[in-house]
Amino acid sequence: MRVPDLPSFKQKALKWAAAAEVCCVLDSNDYKDQYSKFDLLLAVGSKEELNTNSAHKFNDLKAFYDQQKTWMFGLLNYELKNEVEQLESANPDSLNFPELFFFIPKYLLVIKGDQVEVLIGGIEVIDTIDQFNYEVAIDKTTIHIQNRISTEVYLKTVETLQQHIARGDIYEVNFCQEFFAEHAVIDPIEIYTQLCKLSPTPFAGFFKIKDQYILSASPERYLCKRGNKLISQPIKGTAKRSADQTTDLQIKAALRLNAKEQAENVMIVDLVRNDLTKAAVNGSVKVEELFGIYGFPQVYQMISTISCTINPEIHFIDAIRHTFPMGSMTGAPKVKAMQLIEAYEFSKRGAYSGAFGYITPEADFDFNVIIRSILYDAAKEYLSFQVGGAITYAADANAEYEECMLKASAIIQTLKP
Repeated sequence: MRVPDLPSFKQKALKWAAAAEVCCVLDSNDYKDQYSKFDLLLAVGSKEELNTNSAHKFNDLKAFYDQQKTWMFGLLNYELKNEVEQLESANPDSLNFPELFFFIPKYLLVIKGDQVEVLIGGIEVIDTIDQFNYEVAIDKTTIHIQNRISTEVYLKTVETLQQHIARGDIYEVNFCQEFFAEHAVIDPIEIYTQLCKLSPTPFAGFFKIKDQYILSASPERYLCKRGNKLISQPIKGTAKRSADQTTDLQIKAALRLNAKEQAENVMIVDLVRNDLTKAAVNGSVKVEELFGIYGFPQVYQMISTISCTINPEIHFIDAIRHTFPMGSMTGAPKVKAMQLIEAYEFSKRGAYSGAFGYITPEADFDFNVIIRSILYDAAKEYLSFQVGGAITYAADANAEYEECMLKASAIIQTLKP
């Protein structure tokens, strides 16, 4: 069915979706690449859920999918690392998102161009959305954003991590810091809409589990499967854009040739190649693009694309498990980097630097990386977002801190009254 006023329909659809206890909205913001299938997906309401606390969550997901073999949407929490590897998490977590949560939607709508199709549920739901005008009265509060750590502590920690690199413990580590607000009352729909308007990105999403929300303007694809092909597109390398066109093009060219950013990127490319070999047909792992430069409203990003043919004897859920968490958010070597992340960060990552996305009845899937995202618990009135960057031996601690603040800028701007 053709939608004559697509922006209006999308906004009504978001409000309609958010009225349900569980929903997942995935928005490409009109970005298309060879692996994109949809402009927008709305999964609303829950027929069945998997919210497991077992020691074998990926196996639980495998069984859940094999029983249903239908559309499902879900969250993979960073703390699943403790199941994948022999790791633990002891840092404080004020949000406590589920470690693994998937649901089968009551309604599923897909938008391509100006056409909307109902994949699950009756066609009459389009009229329901079109007439949906329910407004929730929210007594919003002023958001007082606090840093979990001071600038001085951040700089000192970067220097300490570089000592680990000098000793040969690691080559690179992704070090993150949390910004948070207590007694925060927001309208999640309004904040998400503003975030996407300010920073429209290819893997944006609105994920709600009862009182918990992920409002994401993610630019990064973690992993997707198309037929027998797996694709990962890690981001490493960031440069702030300029309003002046000539300067902006110079910034883009400089990022493409930046040896430090290339070194960070290629380390993660090698890590992803290694991860993919665990699920790949021998000899099929290849780098399709190295150091691609892509423009977003605030920044240019260096993105590489690695692919492989999935081994037909391996369950596709195991392909996810073998590559999780994503290398761009950990470092190399991966296990040691995650141990140092636990030792030197001050907050549990939780949903941050995890992933959310969809699985199809045909066992295709697409998951983002939860970065440039606001995590919010309406019941606790607690709001959080984290930012980080790759620390290498050549990294400048002050420049890394400035990069963190650049990445946080869109969110901070969104939360201003």
